[in-house]
Amino acid sequence: MSQIDLTLENLHPNDVVPSLAEHEGHKAVRLVLTPDAETPDNPTFARINNLEFHNGVIEIEVAGRPLPDAIPEARGFIGVAFRIADDLSAFECMYLRPTNGRAEHQLRRNRATQYFSYPDWKFDRLRTEVPGHYEAYVDLVTGAWTKMRIEVDGDKAKLFVHDLEHPIIIVNDLKHGPDQKGGIALYIDNGTEGFFRNLQVTHK
Repeated sequence: MSQIDLTLENLHPNDVVPSLAEHEGHKAVRLVLTPDAETPDNPTFARINNLEFHNGVIEIEVAGRPLPDAIPEARGFIGVAFRIADDLSAFECMYLRPTNGRAEHQLRRNRATQYFSYPDWKFDRLRTEVPGHYEAYVDLVTGAWTKMRIEVDGDKAKLFVHDLEHPIIIVNDLKHGPDQKGGIALYIDNGTEGFFRNLQVTHK
């Protein structure tokens, strides 16, 4: 297991603005989108420099919330992109929708977590063609520190949240296949103020 330094010098931002901040008593990297960032499910992230990942485990603590001026559809989208191609043309991603965790609408709760694959398999296509397969419920508190663990092996990935023993999402067909390798990035989407800390990567 390797602890990754989350410093501004160790990040390569794409359509996001990183800064150092403190959130709920912990030092963190803060991300917001640039004004011209295209959303949703695009490479809106800060990539870790000089880190290539294939199979293994990614662990991180995240806290996401909508900005005060965010659109009504903002959910505090926050997560991790992995196996990112050098030219950013392809990657896999797991993220949370924190405001959905305790929403008063069951369908929103069912969509508290999400897998997508850039560029061809964004959430809307997955939701239309294979509804319910790549998103799932987990209890989330908006703006609270939340542990994520992503286990990746070949064309399979599992998302664990809150140190739970069992995965929240199981993906048995990562869309870029078992051989894709690439970078890891801190990911946010439309209207999010995101905080990240304690990134650890274990290579298999």
